[in-house]
Amino acid sequence: MTLRLALALGGLLASASGAGAAPDGVIRVGSKSFTESYILAEIAAQVIEQVGEARVERRVGLGGTGVTQRAIESGAIDLYPEYTGTLARVILKDPSLQTIEAIRARLAPRGLVVSGSLGFANTYALATRADLAERLGLRRISDLAAHRELRAAFSSGFLEREDGWPGLRAHYGLVLARADVMEHALTYRAVASGDVDLMDVFSTDGQLERLHLRLLEDDRGFFPDYSAVLLARRETTEHFPRTWARLRETLEGRLDGRRMAQLNAMADLDGKHVGEVAAAFLGGSSPSTAASSTGGPRAILGEIAALTRDHLLLVLISVGAAVALGIPMGIVAARFRRAGQLELSVIAMLQTVPALALLMFMIPLFGIGKGPALVALSLYALLPIARNTYAGLMAIDRTLLEIAWVLRLGELRRLLRIELPLSAITIMAGIKTAAVTTVGTATLAAFIGGGGYGTLIVRGLALDDTATILAGAAPAALMALAFHGLFELVDRVVIPRGLRG
Repeated sequence: MTLRLALALGGLLASASGAGAAPDGVIRVGSKSFTESYILAEIAAQVIEQVGEARVERRVGLGGTGVTQRAIESGAIDLYPEYTGTLARVILKDPSLQTIEAIRARLAPRGLVVSGSLGFANTYALATRADLAERLGLRRISDLAAHRELRAAFSSGFLEREDGWPGLRAHYGLVLARADVMEHALTYRAVASGDVDLMDVFSTDGQLERLHLRLLEDDRGFFPDYSAVLLARRETTEHFPRTWARLRETLEGRLDGRRMAQLNAMADLDGKHVGEVAAAFLGGSSPSTAASSTGGPRAILGEIAALTRDHLLLVLISVGAAVALGIPMGIVAARFRRAGQLELSVIAMLQTVPALALLMFMIPLFGIGKGPALVALSLYALLPIARNTYAGLMAIDRTLLEIAWVLRLGELRRLLRIELPLSAITIMAGIKTAAVTTVGTATLAAFIGGGGYGTLIVRGLALDDTATILAGAAPAALMALAFHGLFELVDRVVIPRGLRG
């Protein structure tokens, strides 16, 4: 019974996955979770809408290269902005690929195509405050070797990638006092305030000039070329040839580094909505984004309403699946003690895996979108429900069970009429805990395109926009309170009156 239920729920969750080919007439545009990627993706989306050959779905803020790579190869998205250095070194794992033509040839067997250069290269660089650079005589990256006391904060991608800090450190022989991971947009604040001395930047970042940061010269030529391109599925370009042609015509060679930096600054520093920035580049407002590009209160409220439906769906399905699996598992653990302890230990072990890491593990199985998010959230919600069910059953007075045995109640009737009602307080406490914590954990689903309030939080982090972060965090807190209040009412129905005191 439990196995059949688990398989059925697994099928339901898998069907909710975002993997697979896009519906007919739809192009799904993705992006990573930093300003420039948001802007380029929105420009592409507005061009697609202008052509009218297909509808567009935006799946932006997908995190790092690993997520977007899996998403486009699985068909969860159809195109997204990428960079030649990342394609060669991270995706194709061949640093010898120096030209777009060579990269294009290697991508062809994967069913992927790449546009020509958009006109600028957004190369990795190291930056520090101009006053610190003057005081210490820092002009080149090699100058850092004489200053081991410096503190750095790097984005997670730069800290882990071979074309980032690990390779750079070995290439230049650098040793720093500290190198911590920090969200890219927040690192600018840390450097400007003096909390850290060094950060990784992209050469087209809009904040470089206004914050008076100095780029250090890559005097030993470590960083490869990162020319911006569009990466797309070949079947998408073949199915929508006019759209692909217009995208290339609009973007290839049309953006130099200075113009891209200006667009980034409009979003990062001037507080412009990404849709408005994209429309400004295209020379007008897209029909479908004209109303929303201003980012006014009505647009924000409309987006919050849509994300509330998404978030509620994530919580209800995942907690429902956890209840359907967790209560039977708790019963099994109480009936078969040794096997039960092993079962609970395995569930508890899942809690030690960071939520974002667990989401990443789900992508090869379920793609991106709600599918992997629902599976991961269901697994996280299992422990309080299964353990509380087990604890509630084990706490029942043995005398009551002996009376039930004397009355010749069958095992099922004893479970339904005596054991579960007597354990109701403990079980409901576990479900309540699972529901409230899932509301918060579900915000991480946005990193893999699962939607929900995390979409605003991720965007706010990327744009260093506190108001957008709060627009996602505040409704999540209110939803958690609402669930807590709802379960207080449910307790009155589920828990027998004699036990409520």
